Amino acid sequence: NPASLQQVWEACRTAGLDRHSLIVSLGGGVVGDVAGFAAATYMRGIRIVHLPTTLLAQVDSAVGGKTAVNLGAKNLVGAFHQPAGVIANLSVLSPLPTREVRSGLGEIWKTGVLVGESLLSQLEASAKDLVALNPDALESVVLACVQHKAGVVERDERESGERALLNLGHTLGHALELHLGDLSHGEAITVGGVFACALAERRQWLDEACASRFETLARLLELPVEPTRRLDVDAIMTLVSHDKKAKAGVQRWVLPRGPGHCELTPVEPTDVRTELSQLGW
Repeated sequence: NPASLQQVWEACRTAGLDRHSLIVSLGGGVVGDVAGFAAATYMRGIRIVHLPTTLLAQVDSAVGGKTAVNLGAKNLVGAFHQPAGVIANLSVLSPLPTREVRSGLGEIWKTGVLVGESLLSQLEASAKDLVALNPDALESVVLACVQHKAGVVERDERESGERALLNLGHTLGHALELHLGDLSHGEAITVGGVFACALAERRQWLDEACASRFETLARLLELPVEPTRRLDVDAIMTLVSHDKKAKAGVQRWVLPRGPGHCELTPVEPTDVRTELSQLGW
């Protein structure tokens, strides 16, 4: 939050950092977001190097240069600030609690849907090893996720087009994170991704077999596919309305059409409400 950012700014000033100084973030996504935003803004921008210590940060948030703090909604205030380097050491993951592992697996699931058959089939075959953090299985998957995201960011750094697709599951997922309070980021975006599949089925963009395949993979990775309790739909809709992909007040969602094929498209709030009701959420 902004108070955390203020603390980092004050520490930079007290330490006498100048424009040639370097901030190192050692931790998960929140640490990287706050440290990165501080680096982006202190003296109008100094270098940042990320040493991500969670699976989620290693496969997603440490790569791409997005920095932010929460302001009523998640990551509402931030800046694009590419790191000078990212060092992901898989050996630091072994002490992670189960929820943190699932958080990273949620982003891996999302990337599988975005990449398509090559990664999906790999995830289906190695799901048990990934849940167990088997280093042989994990290394190739983490590398595939980083390569995919880095490629997208290189082509569309400031999310004017293709990069927005990386937000699959995030429109509802961010709202669930804030509303429920008991889902990790990756768990929440998996639930949000399953919901996006339901919206895509409603539009006849996605057939039932493909939607079922995506949901089955989430279950194999021991990820939740529905909220932990009944939702306050009005509260959810208010949170969804703050989503950064909205344009001129119109909600825009990333919806899948099949493995490796997603689109950013306007969605009517009434369709969201109807689908939440039909799912019994």
